[in-house]
Amino acid sequence: MTALTRLHDAIFGPLDRADWILPTLARFLFAAVLAVYFWISGMTKLGDGIFGIFQPSLGAYAQIFPRIMEAIGYDVSQLGTYHWAVVTLGTVAEFVLPLLIIAGLFTRLASLGMIGFIVLQSLTDLNGHGRWGDGLVMGAWFDAPSNSLIMDQRSLWVFLLIVLVVKGAGPLSFDRALARPKAVD
Repeated sequence: MTALTRLHDAIFGPLDRADWILPTLARFLFAAVLAVYFWISGMTKLGDGIFGIFQPSLGAYAQIFPRIMEAIGYDVSQLGTYHWAVVTLGTVAEFVLPLLIIAGLFTRLASLGMIGFIVLQSLTDLNGHGRWGDGLVMGAWFDAPSNSLIMDQRSLWVFLLIVLVVKGAGPLSFDRALARPKAVD
């Protein structure tokens, strides 16, 4: 048994000291799996021209406030500053937060922001788009299918971001470059 323990420690001991693996891999996977998804989603919300981010498209309002838009006949002029601010800030978040995570700049805050964004996105999908009763979209944990949009996929997205909240960005990041050197005792 002692030989087996020593073998285990020899193989896996270096992993205990490899604190860089999880945050670096989490940022890589975020870039590979989710960043383009959010950027494309943000692009669908842009209005025309160079300042299109400040004049969101009709689709932006329809995506974020589907029931309200339906109730007002998709007439954006009936919406107020609050609706404009939510859509504009949400669109900016879809571009900026992924970029910050990939760069490793303010990673913990950006990851918390993305978690909040994903929660709001999920609630909008379920409530705003009336999908509470759609088992394929909502899904369930501890069931055989692993492809539901909300419970399965987005839980994994949030877990990936929680790794970054807990571990930080890792050594290949602006966060590390900007960090103050630790005092040596």
